[in-house]
Amino acid sequence: RLDVFIGGTRLMTLQRGRAGVNGKHGHVVDYRHVIHSLRRKPMALRGLVYRDSLFPRAPYRLMFEHLLEAVGEKEACRIMVELLAMAHERACEAELSHVLEENLAIRRIPCLSALRARFSPDPATLPEVVVEMVSLSIYDGLIEQGEAA
Repeated sequence: RLDVFIGGTRLMTLQRGRAGVNGKHGHVVDYRHVIHSLRRKPMALRGLVYRDSLFPRAPYRLMFEHLLEAVGEKEACRIMVELLAMAHERACEAELSHVLEENLAIRRIPCLSALRARFSPDPATLPEVVVEMVSLSIYDGLIEQGEAA
């Protein structure tokens, strides 16, 4: 494994890929590393060699199988890539996994717009950032004094 630290704080642990019994290389894939490429070409999800290890949790894999049966390859890939992107961008992987489990239980296709609304940040919790503009005459004064190069 590889432990990543910032200062004395461990940020994350990455697993090491080891060859299996058949001698082939082990793949350790994090969907967050490839999601931006998949958004440009969602159908690439269908042919990925490491697709099964790409999904972060079982409900994501099961939902992809359900989508393939329900809506066909092209739409299934598009929806699944959007779900993975949402999990990454909105940091809601676990919560989205539970929603996918609920949808799978009743054999329903998830509504992307409803999920985007559900997992969007609450504007009331976002901090208000105040930027104070600096007078540019300060810099003119530094240039006149020869302090600025």
